[in-house]
Formats: sequence, structure tokens, C-alpha cells
Amino acid sequence: MKRFQCSCGAPIFFDNHQCLQCGARVGFDPESMSVVPLEQYADLVYCGNHDHGVCNWLRPSQSDHDLCRACQFNRTIPNLSLPFNTERWAALERAKKRLFYSLYQLSLPMTDGWQASDDGLLFDFLDDVRTQPDTYPNTFITSGFADGVISINLLEADDVARTAVQIELRERYRTLLGHFRHESGHYYWSRLSGDEMATSLFAEVFGDANADYRSSLDAYYREGPPADWEQKYISAYASSHPVEDWAETWSHYLLMHDALETAHAHHLIDIAPSSVALAERISQWQAVSVGLNEMNLSLGREDAYPFVISPQVHKKLAYVNAMISRFRTLQ
Repeated sequence: MKRFQCSCGAPIFFDNHQCLQCGARVGFDPESMSVVPLEQYADLVYCGNHDHGVCNWLRPSQSDHDLCRACQFNRTIPNLSLPFNTERWAALERAKKRLFYSLYQLSLPMTDGWQASDDGLLFDFLDDVRTQPDTYPNTFITSGFADGVISINLLEADDVARTAVQIELRERYRTLLGHFRHESGHYYWSRLSGDEMATSLFAEVFGDANADYRSSLDAYYREGPPADWEQKYISAYASSHPVEDWAETWSHYLLMHDALETAHAHHLIDIAPSSVALAERISQWQAVSVGLNEMNLSLGREDAYPFVISPQVHKKLAYVNAMISRFRTLQ
């Protein structure tokens, strides 16, 4: 993430609605990819969802649409009359907006499903019995991607509940933003899966994308990952199926991209990651992540990035990098 500055000279941040020093109203302008003071931009107004306190993005004042570019991707939002749902929706929007920031920076195609029913993207934010037992008894919503829609269970926006699932599944890393990044990987694979060059290379790097999905996941949850999974996969879950391997690798590529921009903006690395090849970016990230983990441990916390980028994972990240470049040529 870049660093942003208010007209008063104080730092302002990606999620801010207001400058904490001068009180100016601020918001994120996706056209300039910057957080700006509204008083200087008469042609910009807040997204309609700003009224709920869940969005600080801006839209053109003359737009026919009341929502900002990112909120237009929502198909289903939480029922705001139910307890805690406004806070959960706000957390979901913060994570989604960071995902969009990265996708726009990488010049990836971004079209909502209302405009493009064939290859557009929409989001459903859904409750089930675990978050609202009185309203949705006997229901179970799984976060995932299907038919152009990313569904996120509101359970993931509850820190306590998400941590409980993380412990139950023996995952060392589980974040709300990580879910959005992972599911976006499934969406972009759906756009690549008909590309002969992409699928041919995919088979060489990840394996058979058409391997039976249900039986593969059942075997993973029954038997766990292979003993040597860290030599081949970025996470244990990546070993469950080649398409999950792709989504996990895609997610880590986005994580690395965003974290390195933040590190450069805060002078933790000297060279802008966008100006160097992938191998150098991976080297930068390995150095930064070691320092980040040591800092976390010094604060009495667990590793912030408990992963190893092996030579095989490096090869998979290179495939993701190549596919991002391919998306740009296909637009």
C-alpha cells in the first residue's frame, strides 16, 4: 500500500474517512488510486454505502450509480437489521477494497457481473446458523467461488469465530483478506480455463485441473497433506487439488505484491518492487518476511508469514506472474 497525505500535511490511510489531524473528509478515488480530501474535488462524492459507515470510496458526483466502482460488485449484502452485521460488513468491505486496490494496480480485468454476465464478478456476503442461529437455523454457508460469484460467510468477519475455525483446521494462517485473495484466484482461473496456452502450462506446473475435485478434497481432509508438502506447495491446503494450489499461489502473489509496495513506501526496501523481475521481488519478500516474523515474535505473537517459498513454489509464482501479463495482452 502506498502512503497518502492530507492537504494539511498529515498522513492519511487507505481506510480513512477523515483526517485525524485537521478533520477534513477524505476518501479513496479509484481513478487516481489515491486517498484525497473531498474539499478539493467538487466532482467527487462518497459512495452510497458511506451512509452505513462501511465504505470510504468516492464516485463521480454526476454518476448515474449511487455506489462506488467496488460496491457495484456486491450482489448480496448482510441483513443490517441483525446483530453485529454492520460491523461484519464493514470488515468485509475493508478486505474487499484492499483486494480491488491490488487488482487495479496489476491492471487485471475487473467487470462486475451486472455488466458482463458471462465473465463478470459479483459478491455475496451471507449469514448462516453460526452467525445468526435464530434467523437462519439449519443452514450452512461455505465461502467459495462458483458461476462468477464469490461467496463469503460473515463468520470470517468475526475474529473470534475465524480463529476458532483456524484452530480446528490446524491452519497457521487465516485472514479475511486472504479469503478474498484466494477466491479471486478461482475467479481469474475461470477466465483462463478456456485459454489453451494457459491450460497447457498449468498442467505442467500444477497438474490436472480437471482431477475430481470432491474426491481430492475428501482425501485431503481425511488424510491430510503429504509429509513433504512444504517442498512443493505454498500451504498445506494447496496440496488438496491443483486448482486450490493455483488459488493459494495466486493469493500469495497478491500478498507479496501488496506487502512489498508497503515496505517500499515505508523505506524498508530501497528498490521499488514494480521495477524489478519476479526473482528479485521474491528475494525482497523473503528478506522482508523474515524481519516481519522476527518483529512479531518480539511482540509475543506468532509468525506473520509462516510460509516457505521453495524452488517449486517459485516456479508456480512465475506462472501466476506470466498469467497476469497474459491478461493484460488479452484485454
